[in-house]
Amino acid sequence: MRASAGKNAWACFLLILAGIVLGGFIGSLTEGVSFLSWLNYGQQFGLDSPIILNLGILVITFGLHIKITIASIIGVILGIIIYRMI
Repeated sequence: MRASAGKNAWACFLLILAGIVLGGFIGSLTEGVSFLSWLNYGQQFGLDSPIILNLGILVITFGLHIKITIASIIGVILGIIIYRMI
């Protein structure tokens, strides 16, 4: 990602991340509403069982689970639009 004309790449990243989080939150809120339940439609992927690294005195557990929904995609698009407007 290259910053152009004084725009900060971190601002773009944070707006996209905020769009993902808020979109996921809105999608989970509208899950029970019949005419808005399509916002929570999506796909889940990740590690089913976490990877455990046992170093004797230190145990580290790695795990990743991602759920992409229609609402989070809309949130990303809105984040990009807001970034272009500022």
